[in-house]
Amino acid sequence: MRYITVLLSFFVITNASAMAPSDRAGLEAIRDSLTEIPGSSSFSSWDFTVSEPCSSFSGVTCSLGRVTTLSLGPGLSGSLSPALSNLTRLTQLILLPGLVTGPVPPELGSLTFLRVISLTRNRLTGSIPVSFSALVHLHTLDLSYNELTGVIPPRLTRLPRLKVLVLAGNHLSGTLGPFSNRLFHLDLKMNRISGMLPRFFPNTLRYLSVSDNSMRGSVEVLESLTELRYLDLSMNKFTGTIPISIFGPATSSVLLQRNKFTEIGAVTPFSSSPSFAKGSVVDLSHNSLAGELSRELAGAENLFLNSNLLTGEVPVDYLDSLVNGTIKTLYLQNNYFKEFPMRPGVKLPGSVSVCLSYNCMSVPSGLSPCPHDRTPLGSRPASQCFSFSNRSSSKV
Repeated sequence: MRYITVLLSFFVITNASAMAPSDRAGLEAIRDSLTEIPGSSSFSSWDFTVSEPCSSFSGVTCSLGRVTTLSLGPGLSGSLSPALSNLTRLTQLILLPGLVTGPVPPELGSLTFLRVISLTRNRLTGSIPVSFSALVHLHTLDLSYNELTGVIPPRLTRLPRLKVLVLAGNHLSGTLGPFSNRLFHLDLKMNRISGMLPRFFPNTLRYLSVSDNSMRGSVEVLESLTELRYLDLSMNKFTGTIPISIFGPATSSVLLQRNKFTEIGAVTPFSSSPSFAKGSVVDLSHNSLAGELSRELAGAENLFLNSNLLTGEVPVDYLDSLVNGTIKTLYLQNNYFKEFPMRPGVKLPGSVSVCLSYNCMSVPSGLSPCPHDRTPLGSRPASQCFSFSNRSSSKV
């Protein structure tokens, strides 16, 4: 009797670990649709003559005979098979970098247990399947650096458990709508997205990049994002005032270069002075920032304000921050500054990099010239300074 009990237990365990026929058929179709690029051995362990693929196939993880995780690549070409939908217990689908082409199978939208989809750095084409909007358990979606076109499905961005959305480096267009209340990482850089920022972002957001798109309008919505660690809105057409509140103590990077911003917001009785994280980078270069430079940015470790319309005297706070080592990089070239408060006998640390060329002043003695790749050197012609001063006075 005891022998029969042990035998039955062995049968149950063996039967539970054997791969379901539907999953095996799905993997066979997936293997047939993909080809290893020379040098790749991604499928070297995929031998369908073995009795237990769950324990021998590289990139395949099972639970009770059902595939739960599938990692394909790297170094594959071909296309993704619709037979992926056979893997109805799949929670993670990963395609590593390669040359896989064709569309993202809309059949993936039927895999309701999916939590992670990462199909990055291939050559996938077509649109993001609308069916993805049914994946209510989806936590991470990364389709970056492919050749996807069309708009981002509106319901996709509102999935209740979505926390990471990375669609960078495609050809996506259209405008942005609302986002999930749980989202903390949003990367849409290097697309063709237009329009304004949505009226609401979740205050859980820590990483936001829409760099290198065609977006426009104000960025006041960012004032409420107190958890931001990384912000990149560079190379768009944003205008108006940069909220002072985005310069928080935990924010490591604020990259707003090559837009059309006109001013930096002032500290009010209802806001605090900005503070900066160690290693912070603030790049506001190539905008239309005008008027005198506020002292509020003197705590940034690397500060780029070059190629704006700033004038007047550089506040002494910036010199003090250079001397005490708070500021490591300060680029103010190609503005209309009239004076830099260099004091006699003051020597800057050799580790700092300062560029003051092409302003309405002579570069103080004791300051090293700008790096060679930051031309033009010397002072701005007096005629330009006079003309700019007259235009500024007439506006007042």
